[in-house]
Amino acid sequence: MRRAVLRAGLRPLRIGAYSALVRPRTLACLTLFLLMTALLLSFGLTHGSLPIPTSAIGRALFYPESLPADARYIVMDIRLPRLLMAVLCGAMLGMAGAAMQSITRNGLADPGLIGVKEGCSATVLLLIFQFPALSLFWRPAVGMVGGLLTALLVVALARDISRPRFILTGIGVSWAFAAAMGVFMTTADVRDVQTAMLWLAGSLHTANWALVGVAAGWAVPACALLLFTARAADVALLGNQAATGLGVRTSRLALLRLLAPVVLTAACVSCVGSIGFVGLIAPHMARALLRGGQTALLLGSAVLGALLVLMADNVGRLAFLPLQLPAGIVISLIGGPFFLLLLWQRRDRF
Repeated sequence: MRRAVLRAGLRPLRIGAYSALVRPRTLACLTLFLLMTALLLSFGLTHGSLPIPTSAIGRALFYPESLPADARYIVMDIRLPRLLMAVLCGAMLGMAGAAMQSITRNGLADPGLIGVKEGCSATVLLLIFQFPALSLFWRPAVGMVGGLLTALLVVALARDISRPRFILTGIGVSWAFAAAMGVFMTTADVRDVQTAMLWLAGSLHTANWALVGVAAGWAVPACALLLFTARAADVALLGNQAATGLGVRTSRLALLRLLAPVVLTAACVSCVGSIGFVGLIAPHMARALLRGGQTALLLGSAVLGALLVLMADNVGRLAFLPLQLPAGIVISLIGGPFFLLLLWQRRDRF
């Protein structure tokens, strides 16, 4: 038994009374990705239209009264919530994509490709313009309803969630929602259209501490649910009959692991708009770089998703000064060719 564990790359880790089997290489990769995320955060805080010295960042965080009012406002009220929102949204979308690919056993599954993101976007957009006085806390709940109904519609139309037909059905439903939003934008007031177009592009420029709190409040329970069911998901990958024989309730597991990605996607869309392809790219990168089961895949996808969105936001914010490109557009420039590559690799399965 001990030799089998060692051959699998597992090593015991003991911290006080807690002990677990971990893969040192996976742990080292996750630590490296977290360090890269911290460096990008620091870079984003110090660079912009008004450069802030690195020495001022620590003072802004711990001794804000020692900084000028304009520097304190830029760091604490503009850049820091925007960067934290980028990290949160990237982690949520990466984890949602990994969970959806796992439960559907389909490497092309992504909340943005099966219509969930568009369903959330349409319902949240309707809420914003028809009921503008409602609190921010209602947006994720309404978006969750729209996303869940869209996911159920795609599942009912495709009938088999493990085949590429599931993805093609989702793309068709996404186009239908996109057409509906296009009709809205051609008939609405021009000021509403400008707001809607910027929001649908996945811009983080409106991020503030209230939105960060809303996103974190929905993200924490959904991410915890995915991590708590990760071991059961590993067993479910053996097949429904084997998983049932080992005591896994596959129908309940599928419901929970379908609900959690919808919650994560709805929270992200309701706060910053539509950011696509993160849930497609991050899990594939995590599988290529990390070994392990669903826990390693979920954590790796979350960290890599946060890194992708943070990098895209920094590029869109700094590369074209004084103009800014939304992070959703920057990621789409990478995600479109990546999706075509995955389709080419699976061309014989259609």
